[in-house]
Amino acid sequence: MMKSESSPTSRAAKADATRAAILASARKAFAEHGYDGAGLRGIAEAAGVTAMMVGRYFGSKEGLFGEVVTDTMRDPIILSQGNLDRADLSRAFAEGLVKVTTQGQTPLDGFLISFRSAGSETATRIARERIAQVHQATATAAIAGDHASERAALFLALVAGVQMMRQMLELEPLAKAEPGVLVDLLTPVIASLIEPGAADRTQ
Repeated sequence: MMKSESSPTSRAAKADATRAAILASARKAFAEHGYDGAGLRGIAEAAGVTAMMVGRYFGSKEGLFGEVVTDTMRDPIILSQGNLDRADLSRAFAEGLVKVTTQGQTPLDGFLISFRSAGSETATRIARERIAQVHQATATAAIAGDHASERAALFLALVAGVQMMRQMLELEPLAKAEPGVLVDLLTPVIASLIEPGAADRTQ
């Protein structure tokens, strides 16, 4: 027997689809225009709903932005489970970083959203909180030894710096470097931050 369109299952599926459409529209808008440049009305229009509907699902622009930031971290590339499971963790991270910043690759939405929203105190606060909950926590858990949290934060800063200089500014020695050379150069740098005893060896 077919379910009617007004059944609880159908309504829940429609609500999920609406929420996903709003989230996808907002992710695109924030990545292109940043927090201050993206408006709820435009996000709603692109999603095929009203601004009131956006408020119903996410509460406010702040709430929507927070969900978008979290959404960009659901399927990590560098901090993926596959990389975390590798014995050569430092090289795995280096390979992931070089791969996502290769010339011609579209910058990751999460990076673009943070980069283009950096002028907003509200956006930076939300991004900082969400990054701490996800990427910072994941990186810290992968690091053994003293000062794991600080070393994880330095690793994230290194990732962001390479993304900026190689992919956004296209600094020639990075943008045109052979990927294998960059991986070889980055591996010991990353290892100095994340391998057990790294903090002790630098003192």
